[in-house]
Amino acid sequence: MKTAVLGAGAVGCYFGGMLARAGREVVLIGRPLHVAAIERDGLYLDTLGFKEHVRVDASTSADAIAGADMVLCCVKSTDSLQAAAEMAPHLAPDAIVLSLQNGYDNAARLAAALGRPVHAAVVYVATEMAGPGHLRHHGRGELVIGPFAGSDVVVAEFALAGVPVQVADNVSGQLWAKLIINCVYNGLSAITQLPYGEIAPGEGIAGVMEDIVAECLAVAAADGVDVPGDIRAAVAGIPRSMATQKSSTAHDVARGRKSEIDHINGYVLKRGAAHGIATPVNRTVHALVRLLEERNARPA
Repeated sequence: MKTAVLGAGAVGCYFGGMLARAGREVVLIGRPLHVAAIERDGLYLDTLGFKEHVRVDASTSADAIAGADMVLCCVKSTDSLQAAAEMAPHLAPDAIVLSLQNGYDNAARLAAALGRPVHAAVVYVATEMAGPGHLRHHGRGELVIGPFAGSDVVVAEFALAGVPVQVADNVSGQLWAKLIINCVYNGLSAITQLPYGEIAPGEGIAGVMEDIVAECLAVAAADGVDVPGDIRAAVAGIPRSMATQKSSTAHDVARGRKSEIDHINGYVLKRGAAHGIATPVNRTVHALVRLLEERNARPA
């Protein structure tokens, strides 16, 4: 298989890099600075288990998608519709398109824009771009997808790279579970600029986290979604499995970029409002992150 990764940031470079390291054909499509470094030195995978440069094709243009059997869309939620427009002319009719993005509804938005199926993948990995072409891995590295024609191919392809992929019947619930984790940690990490392991022990933070989870569960139930497993235990486990990780929202705020907060806590606000459910703690986190974004957008 040939795999194209549109949006070769921290998530895209991890999963694309792992496939390339296993000898699979991969092209990473990303920003010029990263592409230049990857073309010159390879992608540097700085993981918990190994550190090595991996040779992999890279491009700044979406036309590199041409001929791909699998396309991983890893762009920010704010860029989903632009990504769909860029992908559309180059997608093979039978290509498998996966959304490896934060938020709940990206796969549906991409599918509507493309007029073809796009399958959601729930991503559990702690990574960051530590520099041009330098992927730093802080923990985990698995995916959850729903059953679809070709899901077995996806599982087999990633298995060759040592990436676990679970096929779950209740992928909507799995997406909501990941959304809840993001609602708890992404904004707090952005506001404090702290990694997850330093946030959880903070005075009063356990109560804030519980309020966020309770609000999210109420909205999910109103949407008719059954969130699987023990979500509170999953939230509590993040500071152990991803102790040194700062959220992508934290990195965006620190760099003066617009974050995905509208698609995380903001999504809960929107769905809560649709059902008449108050979500004051999610609203506060969302408002504070947006305030930081507005401050950073002002001229110096």
